[in-house]
Amino acid sequence: MKNMGSPVKVGKMDATSFSSIASEFGVRGYPTIKLLKGDLAYNYRGPRTKDDIIEFANRVAGPLIRPLPSQHMFEHVQKRHRVLFVYVGGESPLKEKYIEVASELIVYTYFFSALEDVLPEYVTLPELPAVVVIKDGTYFVYDEYEDGDLSSWINRERFQGYLNVDGFTLYELGDTGKLVAIAVIDDKNSSVEHTRLKSIIQEVARDYRDHFHRDFQFGHMDGNDYINSLLMDDLTIPTIVVLNTSNQQYFLPDRHIENTEDMVQFINNILDGTAEAQGGDGLLQRIKRIIYDAKSTVVSVFKSSPLLGCFLFGLPLGVISIMCYGICTADTDGGVDEHEAAKKENGDRELTDEGSEEEQEEEKNGKYTELSDGELKQKDLTEKKKD
Repeated sequence: MKNMGSPVKVGKMDATSFSSIASEFGVRGYPTIKLLKGDLAYNYRGPRTKDDIIEFANRVAGPLIRPLPSQHMFEHVQKRHRVLFVYVGGESPLKEKYIEVASELIVYTYFFSALEDVLPEYVTLPELPAVVVIKDGTYFVYDEYEDGDLSSWINRERFQGYLNVDGFTLYELGDTGKLVAIAVIDDKNSSVEHTRLKSIIQEVARDYRDHFHRDFQFGHMDGNDYINSLLMDDLTIPTIVVLNTSNQQYFLPDRHIENTEDMVQFINNILDGTAEAQGGDGLLQRIKRIIYDAKSTVVSVFKSSPLLGCFLFGLPLGVISIMCYGICTADTDGGVDEHEAAKKENGDRELTDEGSEEEQEEEKNGKYTELSDGELKQKDLTEKKKD
């Protein structure tokens, strides 16, 4: 950036040593890339590549709204940007709102302004002022009544109609509120089925743009590893899946997609609520996610390093098993000892009771003997008196 003559200064900071500054700027994880401009701090959320970071810095460091004074300048910018947001008109409340939104979303895309006669001939505006997005060889005009808030509309429209979707792109699409229709294929596989499903999605994105662009984003994904981890399921490729990234639901076609008409019918079923939604973010799904992530972690560890996996999971399990065995054994021995002690005590009591009975019998016999001797003496005295 220094060689390019950029006014942006590049530096780094160890947030563990300067935790107060990290807290002041809301740093939550590492690495974090921020661009400070005046009193504002812009977070970088793009791909972690040199070119993307430089492009982000130049975009944010420049003016919020870049004017396009001529058709030549407009054509030059249009060749460099696949998605182009342009404000057309003079001073107005809409322009103030446009500037406000630009200060918020400049981290994602560029914002331009132009006069109506600078626009391409195929762009016709119903009224001025207006905000228009030019992409995919066509354009869409912002309508406050149909599209709602300007910020939300720009956030939805900042992507091309058809994308090569990866994990990072899917994460960003979550902010748009759109459903994402994806052909999950193998790019290296040139078989008819793989290319056919990709072509179907491309045709729907192109030919039914006016019908679905407000609600759907289209694209294809290479491989099913990421989508399987997202859905916690094993999808057989090639296939088509529609994701609702706002609540983690997804839709799978109930029959084989043969052509564009089948795909359009599938999308209409989703829109009218007749297609069955799977997944979600409920309690059961969260529990399932925890179990799935734990299982995936264990499997990945054993696949990458079986010895390390045996050590990490075998050692704790062995210690726990020994502890459980010791606890169970201790309880059993204690129970046997208590049983034997109780048995011995009962035996002593029986002996004591028997001894007591014998003593009582002897006392009884002695009493009887003593009473008999007294009676004899009394009898002798009576006989003597008689005599």
